[in-house]
Amino acid sequence: MDKERLIDRIEGFLQEAELKPIRIMEVCGTHTQAISKSGIRYLLPNQVKLLSGPGCPVCVTNEAYIDMAIDLISQENVILATFGDMLKVTGSTSCLAEKKTNNVYTVYSPEDAVDLALKHQDKTVIFLAVGFETTAPIIAATIKNVFENGPTNLLFLTSLKRMEPVIRLILNEDKKRIDGLILPGHVAAVLGAEAFRFVTDEFKIPSVVCGFEAKDMAEGIHLLLDQITGRTPLSFANLYDRCVSPGGNKLAQQYINEVFEVKDGIWRGIGKVHNSALMINQKYKRLDATHKFTLSEKMYPESSHCQCSEIILGMKSPFECHLFGEGCTTEHPLGPCMISSEGACAIHYRYGRVHNCLAK
Repeated sequence: MDKERLIDRIEGFLQEAELKPIRIMEVCGTHTQAISKSGIRYLLPNQVKLLSGPGCPVCVTNEAYIDMAIDLISQENVILATFGDMLKVTGSTSCLAEKKTNNVYTVYSPEDAVDLALKHQDKTVIFLAVGFETTAPIIAATIKNVFENGPTNLLFLTSLKRMEPVIRLILNEDKKRIDGLILPGHVAAVLGAEAFRFVTDEFKIPSVVCGFEAKDMAEGIHLLLDQITGRTPLSFANLYDRCVSPGGNKLAQQYINEVFEVKDGIWRGIGKVHNSALMINQKYKRLDATHKFTLSEKMYPESSHCQCSEIILGMKSPFECHLFGEGCTTEHPLGPCMISSEGACAIHYRYGRVHNCLAK
């Protein structure tokens, strides 16, 4: 069944049910893109509200991490290698783009940072390693390879987050706020679908692992609504079994477990989340930039202007921020949710205008 027919079926049985508003969260930033780009968000009945969760790694990177990166630029003979999305994310006072010199390079993978270190062996190259369990395996594999084979002038400043703890935090705070969950497909490919079964088993909320095509998303939403409205029993489902197995990618998990240890992590706009960070363990400590340069991460109070914290927690939609589309645009972003291509505000701003339906 194609996307349009699925949407028609959803609209039909919801009209019959005459239910109160239904709130479904998609955790992954790529899902937010797929839902908006395909038009699904704007085709659903008004009573179905799709909320974006904390699945944008740039958006949840703490201000102190950016401050540490900026501090490193001032160190003698230091080069930073970073993904492009990180350049405009502000720390406590400024961003890398404002401080950018010839010592800051945009890269597309950890391997690019290795190449950069080989070209500049008289410098210390520091790779800003940001992401979730999706990017953690390739970063871990790179750290292991550099540890064993060099180059000796490459270090890593990590801000790697784990998905399960923050999902638990959201569901524990207000179980009634979220009626259904679209689980992060990329992370599930690494960890396995079974890593997220707890959402349904423990919190009694229907949840589904989805792919990223329009039909994948429509099928997932349809399945969740069937359960939320009582048409089918509560269940957990993996609709992305072409890429996600029950147990996940064992080799990727092996790299994560070998190189990193689980610690408490600081999430921008959320604060400290227990056991939510992957940090370089003692064996590979000499490649940790915080160890060599004695850096430490701290929490900052959330800006009273930007409402990214409420948005990534599913408490608000982007258009409910008074700055959205006015003082805050993709051309002049005021917060990380408008900066990153996976940020909910940037996605709503880009595709909401195309569909002429910002108020959805």
